[in-house]
Amino acid sequence: MRESSIGSDQKRLPVFLIATCLILLSALPAAADIYMYIDGQGVMHFTNVPTSNNYRVYIKARPWHRGASHDSKRFDRLIDEAATLHGVAFPLIKAVIRAESAFDPRAISKKGALGLMQIMPQNLQAFKVNNPFDPWQNIMAGVRYLKRLLHRFNGQVPLALAAYNAGPEAVDASRGIPPFPETEAYVRRVMKFFYLYKKG
Repeated sequence: MRESSIGSDQKRLPVFLIATCLILLSALPAAADIYMYIDGQGVMHFTNVPTSNNYRVYIKARPWHRGASHDSKRFDRLIDEAATLHGVAFPLIKAVIRAESAFDPRAISKKGALGLMQIMPQNLQAFKVNNPFDPWQNIMAGVRYLKRLLHRFNGQVPLALAAYNAGPEAVDASRGIPPFPETEAYVRRVMKFFYLYKKG
C-alpha cells in the first residue's frame, strides 16, 4: 500500500488526541495497525506498512465483523447532512456504512481501510481527510466519492457500488459488475440494506 500524507495547510490532529487514541487502543489486538509520522515540513504521513523508524503507531486495529452490533441510528444526523449536501439518498449512504463498517467509526479492515466508510490511507489527502476516524469527515469524504461514482455510472446504483468496492476501472473493464465473488456479494448486501432503509 502506498503511504498517504496530509499537508500542513490542513487542520492537524492535536497531539493530545493522538496520545489519547494510543492509550485507549493500546490493549487491543493488532490486525492492520495504522502508522503515522510528521515530517520536517509538518506533513502528516499515514501508512499500514511503515517504511522507516520514523513511523509510530497512530491507531491499533480492532478486530471487527461486518455483522457486529452497533447503534445504527447514532450517525443519522451526519448521514442526513451529507445526503442533503451532496444529493445522495440517505438510505443508500446508510446502507454503504452498514456494509462497510457495521457503524463502527474506528473500524480498520485487513487491507487497512479506515472508519465508517472504509477509506484507504492513500486516499486521505485527495479526500481532504485529516482524521479518518472522525465520523463527520469520514462520511463526508465517502459520500463525495460515492456521488462521483453515481455520476460516472449515470445513476446506476449497483454499478456505483461495484466501483466503490472494486474500483471504477474494474467496472469499466467488465462493462458491468466485475465477476469477483467479493464484489458481487458486496453489491447484493448493500442493495438489501438500501431497500431495507428505504422502507424504514
